[in-house]
This record gives sequence, structure tokens and C-alpha cells, in this order.
Amino acid sequence: MRYCALASGSNGNSYYVGSSDSSVLIDIGISCKQVERRMMNVGLRPDAVKGIFITHEHSDHIRGVSVFAKRYKIPVYITEGTYKASRLNIAADLLRMIGPDDKVEIGSLTVNSFSKMHDAAEPCSFTVSDGQYNIAVITDIGTVCENVIKAVQNTEVLILESNYDEEMLEKGPYPYFLKRRISGTYGHLSNESSLHLFKKHRSEKLRHIILSHLSDKNNSVKKVFETFSPHCADHIRLDVATREQETDLFYMSSIPNKSVI
Repeated sequence: MRYCALASGSNGNSYYVGSSDSSVLIDIGISCKQVERRMMNVGLRPDAVKGIFITHEHSDHIRGVSVFAKRYKIPVYITEGTYKASRLNIAADLLRMIGPDDKVEIGSLTVNSFSKMHDAAEPCSFTVSDGQYNIAVITDIGTVCENVIKAVQNTEVLILESNYDEEMLEKGPYPYFLKRRISGTYGHLSNESSLHLFKKHRSEKLRHIILSHLSDKNNSVKKVFETFSPHCADHIRLDVATREQETDLFYMSSIPNKSVI
């Protein structure tokens, strides 16, 4: 399997997961042109994508969906609640309704959706498996629920939200109501909350964690590395995804298989 974050942050998110015969995108919150450019930067072909999976209707997750799906004739998998709230215009022959706790086969890949707590109509996150390895993409979480814990406990690669630093949020420029929304039950995970989830529930087979969906105003790559690095050592690879550019394209075969100590 191979995977990367094409874009990750409060103004645009998109994640790629692929196998030898199939590949999917989770969310397209940047323009079609940006997706094309970033995929080509890491040697990926946009026309090889077999499915687009949508987590929820916020613009930083759906901005480029309609154009990209139409241009490359790619099915869009989305819950009914999210589709209604999104106001997306997806051609009927490309629209695939799924449940918030569903399973979809895309070639050799199995994509599992699971519901989560976020301020959206019918939000879900996804794990992608080729039968041997699991990759979990988990962002936009206000509260860690049992579904999230289960996904974290059963994955070799974890792409996990680490949205804000608590002190930066409190002292930052956002109005009070927005600070409360971000830190609330249906908002986002702080660095410390994400670390707690990682430390308490990570799988012994975890090889790679990519911290994602960083806030532009209330977090920094430096702070995320400082928070997580002491808990990864050489047993788990640590990367941070940003909005400015795509990550490297990672291959499971190149990630050392070391048990968590």
C-alpha cells in the first residue's frame, strides 16, 4: 500500500491511499487543479483514482469534489446527510450513497466508514485496508468516541488530527464563540487530546503516525513535533502534514515493522 496527505489544514484537506490495482481519495477540499498538481508531484495519476470518499460537508473537505469527479468520471461515496447538507452537484451515475458505518470494496481495497462526533450533518471517518495493512484517516473530531478508539487500535498507519495548541487558542485572535466551537464536544482535537488518544489506544503494530489538520492561527508544526516526538522515538515514524504542500508518497514496504515499546 501507498499513501500521502495531498493537503491538510483548516483551509483544505485531501488524502490518498492506494494499492497495486486501486486507489481512493478521502475528501477533496482544495481545487481540482491543486489536486492534479500535487498528485503529479509525487508520481500519481489523477485518472487512476477509483473512488472519492467524503467525511462531511465543510468546505475545506469538499471544495474540489464536483469538478474532480466530473473530469475523471470517479464515483463519490457520501452519506445521505452529508450530501444534502453539502449542496454538491454530483451526477447521478457517479453518486454512491453510503451509511456512516458501512463497507465498500474498491478493487483490492476495503474502505470502512465509521461515525464520529463533529458539528456536521452526518460526519464519518474512514479506514482503508488491503487485507494485510490498515490505514486510518481520522480528523475533525470534537470528542473521542468508541468508533475512533477502535480504529486507532487496529491500524499500521494513523493519519490523526492535531488541530490546535490549547494555549495558542485561548490567547489567539479568534472570537470567543469560535474558540468554544473549536474546543467543544463537536469541534476539533487539541495537540494534548490527540497525544492522549495516541498514547492510550495506539496499536502495537502501529508503524507511522501523520499528524494532520493543523490550525493556521492556533498551532504550528514545531509545537506538534515537540508534543509527539518524545513518545515515538525510533519505534514509530512521525510526520506532520501541512496545507502548503503534499507529503511524500509513503510505501508500507519502506516503513520499518517495529512493535511499540
